[in-house]
Amino acid sequence: MDIIRVKSLDIGYGASVILKNLSFEIPRGEVTVVSGESGSGKSSLLKTLAGLIPPLSGEMYLAGERVDFFSEKSLRLLYQKIGVLYQNSAMLNSMTLYENVSLPIRMHHPDFPRQKEAELVRAMLSRVGLQGGLDKYPFELSGGMRKRAALARAMVLDPEIVFCDEPSAGLDPITSAGLDELLLDLKVKHGMTFVVITHELRSIARIADRVLVLKDAAINFAGRYQDAIAARDPYLRAFFLREADHDH
Repeated sequence: MDIIRVKSLDIGYGASVILKNLSFEIPRGEVTVVSGESGSGKSSLLKTLAGLIPPLSGEMYLAGERVDFFSEKSLRLLYQKIGVLYQNSAMLNSMTLYENVSLPIRMHHPDFPRQKEAELVRAMLSRVGLQGGLDKYPFELSGGMRKRAALARAMVLDPEIVFCDEPSAGLDPITSAGLDELLLDLKVKHGMTFVVITHELRSIARIADRVLVLKDAAINFAGRYQDAIAARDPYLRAFFLREADHDH
């Protein structure tokens, strides 16, 4: 079953429409990569799906429930079911790793027992390979470790889907490959669903089950990654295989 279904969605800010008439599904238990050139609307799409900006029009369903009204009820439902790994990690330097990862629990479940919180935070940090770093501060960590810690925070409320905004940004190729492996491991071992915004071709080749390619304020392609790279479409070939697209 699809975890996200979008129908005739327009996205933008005020009178400025960035993406028009989007309709697509995101299946459970897979990695869907949203890609496209700079300025194609990738981040705006992620912000809309993650409940950060309301759509201008259209319908948006999360786990079968309509959430595009952005009422208090639909936003609460959204925030319970999603986690977000932000591009810059968005870790708070004044807090330890433990405090950063426990933040969503304290925000959304203030009465949650502290003992259970501690078990949950330790389990999440262990899941991303940071079990020894509870008392460290973000500024003491490498970029890759900060991304892993931010991923632990995104997963701590056991969301049905995790959005990752340019997870490889600022990372060297080896660290980036390690983060890709971690996402794949979480997908396989824990059945997690990821929506990843990236234009890093190596990452896309490693992690994508499906791709959603944005171009000219619309969806240029939505489907399996293998089908995208096998397509005869000149734009897709230029984008994924770096073949010259003389019409572009």
